[in-house]
Amino acid sequence: MILTVASYKGGVGKTTTAVHAAAFLNQLSKNKPALLLDGDSTRNATAWAQRAKAGAFPLRVEPIDMAAKLAREYPHIVIDTGQRPSAADLEAAAEGCDLLVIPAVPSALDTDGLGQTVRALQQLKIDNYKVLLTRVAPDAARQAADLRELLRSIGAPVFKAEIPRLKAFEKAAGEGLIVDAVDDRQAERAWAAYEAAGHELKAGAR
Repeated sequence: MILTVASYKGGVGKTTTAVHAAAFLNQLSKNKPALLLDGDSTRNATAWAQRAKAGAFPLRVEPIDMAAKLAREYPHIVIDTGQRPSAADLEAAAEGCDLLVIPAVPSALDTDGLGQTVRALQQLKIDNYKVLLTRVAPDAARQAADLRELLRSIGAPVFKAEIPRLKAFEKAAGEGLIVDAVDDRQAERAWAAYEAAGHELKAGAR
C-alpha cells in the first residue's frame, strides 16, 4: 500500500499522522518495516526518527528522492508531503498512491482552507482521498460534528475515527518514539485512535 499524507496548512498533525500511519502498516508487514518517505522541506519526519535512541524507532525514514530506488523493497510506503500543496501537487500525489489522507483540525480558522483543498480535489476528479480529523480538543466535539457535516454536504469522505489532541503525541515526537511507547497515561488512547484510523485506511484504499 502507498499512502500519502498532505495538508493545506501547518499545525494539523500531518507528520504525526504520517509517522503513525506508517507504524500501523508496519505491523502488517512480517518481513520488512514500512518505509516512510519524507517529502517536506522541514524534514520533520526525519528529525523525529533521529531523536530516537538506537533501535527505538521501528521505521525506515528516507528522503522522497529515494522513492524510485526503494519502492520495490517495501510492501507499505507512507509519504509525508510538503505543506500547502498546489493543485498540480495534489493531482500528482493522488495519482501516485492508493489513498491520500488530508488531516484537518476542527476549528473555524482551518475550515476555509480545507474547503478549498476538497474543492480542488473534486475539480480534478480525484476520489481516492479521505479527510482525517486531528488534534480534536476535549471541548471541540461540536466543532468536529459541524466539520463532519460540512464535509458530508460537499461530498467529501471522512474517517469515522478521529485523533484527539493529547500531550502524548508531543512526547512521542520529542523522544523519537511511536506514541504507544511513550510513558504517558494517555499513550494507549492516542495509539488506539491511529489504530482505528489505520483499519479504515486499509479498508478504504483503492
